Amino acid sequence: MSASYISDSIIAGSDMAWSQDKQRLLVQGEILVETRSHKTWGGAVTAWMYLPMVRSQVWQQLTDYPRWVQYFPDITKSEVLHKGDGKHLYQVAQKAFMFFTAQVEIYLNVVEVLGQQIQFRMEKGTFLDFTANLELEDCGNGTLLAYSVEATPNIPIPSIFIQQAMNFELPTNMRKMRQVMCKNQ
Repeated sequence: MSASYISDSIIAGSDMAWSQDKQRLLVQGEILVETRSHKTWGGAVTAWMYLPMVRSQVWQQLTDYPRWVQYFPDITKSEVLHKGDGKHLYQVAQKAFMFFTAQVEIYLNVVEVLGQQIQFRMEKGTFLDFTANLELEDCGNGTLLAYSVEATPNIPIPSIFIQQAMNFELPTNMRKMRQVMCKNQ
């Protein structure tokens, strides 16, 4: 599945697959997730979520980057840094594992396509590489959000573990994002 999976499935004529996915997204409120490998030690994930809000409302809340600490519990800091003509973001996240707590920080270049897409590209940080894309499209009376992430940590962890963590945690984080956004509309 690509980030535009839903649209692609309609174009390809797989109406049954779209009908089932639409039912799961819109009616049942599920988060659809696809994980894949990314480089030797990394992982990649795309998740789709329906928000019962118009796209302009979703956009306004997504681009309020300091609020991301409310959407993703592991993010402890999200700060906009202005350098030149583009937006730059500094984020810190902390994750507790069985016997230790890992903290990561990342400086991101942010490119926005008004109301449609946000691209995050790592400038520097505690990853070997990191990119993320958020895409928005109208869907019924709300908005379909696709969130894709590719990341390679700077410590060698088998990609299967990275993918499992992404598959487990991203839906939980996106449910939290939806809960916070819908409460603030």
